Amino acid sequence: MRENSESTTREALADFLRRRRDALSPTAVGLEAGRRRRTPGLRRDEVARLANISTTYYERLEQGRGPQPSTAILAGLARALRLDADERGYLFLLAGRAERAVAGPDGAVDPELLSVMHAVTGTSPAFVVDDLATVVAQNALHTTLFGRVAGLPGWEGNMLWCWFCSGRWRRSVLNPAEQQEAIGRNFVAYLRVIVAERGYDAAASALVADLCAASDEFSRVWGDHQISRAPAPVVSVLDERVGSLDFDYAPMMMSSRSRQRLFLLQALPGTPTQQRLTSLSNAPGAPVSTYGSCVAESADRT
Repeated sequence: MRENSESTTREALADFLRRRRDALSPTAVGLEAGRRRRTPGLRRDEVARLANISTTYYERLEQGRGPQPSTAILAGLARALRLDADERGYLFLLAGRAERAVAGPDGAVDPELLSVMHAVTGTSPAFVVDDLATVVAQNALHTTLFGRVAGLPGWEGNMLWCWFCSGRWRRSVLNPAEQQEAIGRNFVAYLRVIVAERGYDAAASALVADLCAASDEFSRVWGDHQISRAPAPVVSVLDERVGSLDFDYAPMMMSSRSRQRLFLLQALPGTPTQQRLTSLSNAPGAPVSTYGSCVAESADRT
């Protein structure tokens, strides 16, 4: 299994280099475009020259072969390909020069994240995901808006599955199609980082494979190999009880112990969202917070 993971990581590194090279125009690095150029991006020899490495060595990297690149070589490649901070970190991660994530115990919600999630339950929908973006806890407002997600079987409780495959989250989103695609791209770019942090292990690879098989959109976006830790765009949600709700959607906290993340939907200033959320939270019979089946005991203790 370890050999398969290393092979997949090498392939991901090769694909990432090719796509960043293809996306970088010669003029962006001070080179003449030329009329005989076969591709709008850089040639391999140009990247190698800019990174101060041999063309043969760079070609082997794009072929998924060769020795593990040193930090100096990776730094040169990051400069040559004009990578931003997130892309640079991702490059080092794929090359095995950054610490990989360690998954926490199954079903155990980080108590600090859980405490913050409960603290905002009267004002903001919030939920906690594990490092593969499977929801392990929701506060009452999030459950009110989206129904129970934590603890559902298989991938049904995974936030990407909810977006790309089951449609249970997407059906209530009012954003136009192009904005919905942008939201999906943000999710996939975020998952790219998570999967690399896990070293393309069996669980991460299974999630990606199942998403690709179930969603043509996910498969297409995954193939673009974009990565990002940036927040998702503003999300507008329609609730039949109070009307439209506009949110800034972003990860708020991450646990260094479990790699879990707390996501918070903050009411967009200048909209009636906060007042409508207050109406929802005060409504009789409003749902309580929900958890995965293995975390109820730990939740009761917080």
